[in-house]
Amino acid sequence: MNTVPSRRLFSQILFTSDDLRPGRTLLVRIGLVLALFTFVFLVLWLERDELKDHHDQHMTAIDVLYFAMVTITTVGYGDIVPVSQQARLVDALFITPIRLFIWFLFLGTAYQLVVSRYREGYRMAKVQATLRDHIIVCGFGYTGWSTAKELLAKGMDPDRLVVIEPREERIKAAIELGLVAFHGDATQETMLRHAVVQRAKAVIITAGRDDTNALILLTARHLHPTVEILVSAVEEENVKLFRQGGATGIISPSTFGGYLLAAAVGHPHFMDYVQDLLTAGGRVNLIERPVEPHEIGRTATALKPDILLRLYRRGTVLNYWDLQEGHKIEAGDVLLILKSLPGATASGTQVA
Repeated sequence: MNTVPSRRLFSQILFTSDDLRPGRTLLVRIGLVLALFTFVFLVLWLERDELKDHHDQHMTAIDVLYFAMVTITTVGYGDIVPVSQQARLVDALFITPIRLFIWFLFLGTAYQLVVSRYREGYRMAKVQATLRDHIIVCGFGYTGWSTAKELLAKGMDPDRLVVIEPREERIKAAIELGLVAFHGDATQETMLRHAVVQRAKAVIITAGRDDTNALILLTARHLHPTVEILVSAVEEENVKLFRQGGATGIISPSTFGGYLLAAAVGHPHFMDYVQDLLTAGGRVNLIERPVEPHEIGRTATALKPDILLRLYRRGTVLNYWDLQEGHKIEAGDVLLILKSLPGATASGTQVA
């Protein structure tokens, strides 16, 4: 995931207003200017005998301070001048570059505080206007990255997949996939608002820590009471807390991985089929969808070649064997289907 970013990559990162706050940058640059000014003052103080004051012919500390200030900010007023070759060399080769550096520092600060702020605000507003029914991925470690890759493989538009991540190297990985990336902390309400959570289709939380996941969950649920929220739980004991917090679905990768490993013992083809079943590149897919109008009143066998594994009806679950008894599909049912993809048979072997 550590890659060298391209010029196009940097143009797609959306920095939030929190990243553009001037406070810290301004303090650092003011400190740098004061340090340079102090250094110039000390140099001029050591060279004060080489300076001439046309007013009283005597250089005091106030005179040196005044000369340092006007020399750094302007080219001077001529009331105090260097009179020796050494003093003039110090002014030309030492103080003048510092003067130019300070002016560039001021211009850069002005650009960052004004131009850059408005530019990023415009870019963010332009993207936010297009976000609707999108999926927000909070945290882009390996789990978040794998989730995004699979969603893209299943045909999702990259412009409808939004990543919120505080680490810059992970932001770059998201941009390389063509995703919209917000650089910031998803636990903050303002950050979720930047990602337009109010119009999101789903929020996937994979921050890597259960306490962080819980805070993101509560904040997202507060901002959008009906959005689908899926959480990756690090510890199994926290699953019930996420459920109480309003998570629509909770996955514990370590626990689920343990289940798969246990099931694979003595069954060498089991993992191959599960991976085939769950990934977009497989020859069969497990799909959940609402019943379509033309399917109402029909039986499970009418869906062939697809296989109806389960049917959810107003809190009741009908499994595969129940459906073989002639149950008819009704309006409002949700179907869990094993779907064979085009080209799913090979060498005369029937898959699934």
